[in-house]
Amino acid sequence: MTAKSNVALIAELQDMVHDCLKDYVSADEPVAMVDFPDYKNVGDSAIWLGQMAYLSSRFGKSPSYISALPDHSHDKLDEAMPSGPILITGGGTFGDIWSGHQELRESILERWPGRLVVQLPQSIHYKSQGHADRMARAIARHKNFVLLVRDEESKAFAEKHFDCRVHLCPDMAFCIGPIQPLAAARFPVLAMLRADQESAAKYDFSAYPDVPVEDWISESRTPVRIAKALGAAKGAVSLNPELIKAAKLNAAAHNRFRRGIRQISRGQTIVTDRLHVHICALLLGRPHAVLDNNYGKVRRFMAAFSGGTDLSHKAASLDDGIAWARSQASLGAAA
Repeated sequence: MTAKSNVALIAELQDMVHDCLKDYVSADEPVAMVDFPDYKNVGDSAIWLGQMAYLSSRFGKSPSYISALPDHSHDKLDEAMPSGPILITGGGTFGDIWSGHQELRESILERWPGRLVVQLPQSIHYKSQGHADRMARAIARHKNFVLLVRDEESKAFAEKHFDCRVHLCPDMAFCIGPIQPLAAARFPVLAMLRADQESAAKYDFSAYPDVPVEDWISESRTPVRIAKALGAAKGAVSLNPELIKAAKLNAAAHNRFRRGIRQISRGQTIVTDRLHVHICALLLGRPHAVLDNNYGKVRRFMAAFSGGTDLSHKAASLDDGIAWARSQASLGAAA
């Protein structure tokens, strides 16, 4: 079977996203988008920008209410849009690893029973059955919750434990579409590996002194502050506080996303255990070897959606991943 090009794969996944959401979002009804990722992880900014791109390209609209975890207000959401669906940002926060996001999710279900709430594509991971049971009770009381999930294992878990509509759906970052590199390739192989609690292993790079090892969860605060200020100033012409806040947060997401794309553009090939380095490498059309995080999120997503191109290689080990990446870099150099 001939592997798909990244452009064909991206278009196919965008259509799959729309198939999942078209019955829940419309051009003539306001939507809220909550849980803006106002933190350093580039992947979450990619998800947010994909969500915004989806609403804009398919419906010609922006959310009527936007919030981040620290500034979310149920009352302000009601004031901005007394009716219409509440969309919750996708990602990998559904479960009990990232408790603050899960608490917001549960509080929304408690506040608005019966109102359509759509959880955009998530990976599910619970360490405690008790925590999963608590979410199941919240969903059962709410009665109008739609859950989009990014892999078959999450779908099976949700269908077993939760009484709601469940759809298998690609990650929203694909709605950004194909992108161009933002820096020249400097390294034949660049390793982009997790430095947080989802890391599966502490990899030994002593045999690879020529391979830079980085992550994308650190940033200088100043560029983000400047981006927010410029975004707010641009939005100020509307005189609408919600639009000003949206412009500020969207500017921060663009700043973080561009930082991440500049970073990975420096690798002619990439080795990674981050799902969104994998996704962004596909958006860039950049060869990359893929390891996994500590609960299988990356491989599960590839199995469901994104493993069908020659650009990605499921590495059996760090050594295997680097060997494959080096072979791809050599092919590129020869070409």
